[in-house]
Amino acid sequence: MEDTTVADASMTLLDTLRKLSADGDVDLLREGVRVLAQAIMESEVTELTGAAKGERDPERRLTHRNGYRQRRWDTRVGSVALAIPRVRDGSYFPSLLEPRRRAERALLAVVQEAYVLGVSTRRVEELVEALGIASLSKSEVSRMCAALDTEVEAFRSRSLAGEQYPYLWLDATYVKVREAGRVVSMAALVATAVAASGERRVLGLELAAGNDEGSAWPAFIGRLVERGLSGVRLVISDHHRGLVAAVREQLLGAAWQRCRVHFTRNAQDLVPRSARSMVATVIRSIFEQPDEASARAQLRRVVDGVAPRFPAVAELLAEAEPDLLVHFTFPDAHRRQIRSTNPLERLNKEIKRRTAVVGIFPTRASLIRLVGMVLAEQDDEWQDGRRYFRPESMAAIDAVVDGEEVSHPLLMAS
Repeated sequence: MEDTTVADASMTLLDTLRKLSADGDVDLLREGVRVLAQAIMESEVTELTGAAKGERDPERRLTHRNGYRQRRWDTRVGSVALAIPRVRDGSYFPSLLEPRRRAERALLAVVQEAYVLGVSTRRVEELVEALGIASLSKSEVSRMCAALDTEVEAFRSRSLAGEQYPYLWLDATYVKVREAGRVVSMAALVATAVAASGERRVLGLELAAGNDEGSAWPAFIGRLVERGLSGVRLVISDHHRGLVAAVREQLLGAAWQRCRVHFTRNAQDLVPRSARSMVATVIRSIFEQPDEASARAQLRRVVDGVAPRFPAVAELLAEAEPDLLVHFTFPDAHRRQIRSTNPLERLNKEIKRRTAVVGIFPTRASLIRLVGMVLAEQDDEWQDGRRYFRPESMAAIDAVVDGEEVSHPLLMAS
């Protein structure tokens, strides 16, 4: 119905839909979206020019209308043909066509790329249909991807200098990518931190093939340092050997906290299924202690208690003791958050939720594009939201004397 794009704007939406309903070959929902969008644009231009369409006012000093330009608008209900008003002086761009949220644009680009390359799964093809994308060209996809890639690369390579990051979380989540005609598992390495100001930040993202993850962690951490990462007092992660070795070699002076959630899973893998709940409960009792001395005493009691029946668990606990209880040397207000990678796990779940829509990514670049945009959005939200820890409690990180926290109001809960 392109010949009615402008004329319909002055009609009410209801009258227009009634008129269109007489034609059985019209998608009423899509036409309704088009007519409403056209009406919004006309209202915005009226406000911009100071006069309604067709109104003459020689005294006004604002700009004048100057015809229309055609533009296709891809929406969730299909492709809509819009007639965008032009103005003589200055410019006008419809508010409803403002760029999508970055992750949504990245998702659309991934879908388009998969569609053009002809490697899309049925799930991706269904999403293309749901987005109302009628036709695609490689040049359109290339332009969109290039713009998104530039934005993602700027985010991933930005300087980290000028800020201290006392707490650093490192973890990986796994996504499938098509390479050389095969579907492979790729590890998305992610680093988040809490700055000295108490704000949470996303620091980095890298990809690594599943069998290269061990060697990828040192390179990843090295790039964070090169970008200016400093002031790290505690790193929280699982017990990945390559990761832990890289932390100890490249982040000198930083302690390492072994994630209690991952550790508990490791211990549960050493016992029959019927005993897993019991093992989780006794390990949890260690972390529920009020201070480091009590926690160490409880850990030794647990070791003695499980040794007769589950010696492998007892041995694992004894070996991990120094790295499991490091968080007790930091302010009490922070301990619950810094004893595991749970804060980062929640972010990984969001990455999984977004990437599950695609299923198998057509290229590494498309995966970086979508995950990078998800992380950039999260970083923005964290900066706009309330601080993760109060700044005064962050100052208390150094308020430890002989292993005991200094009694100070700065240590109150955040």
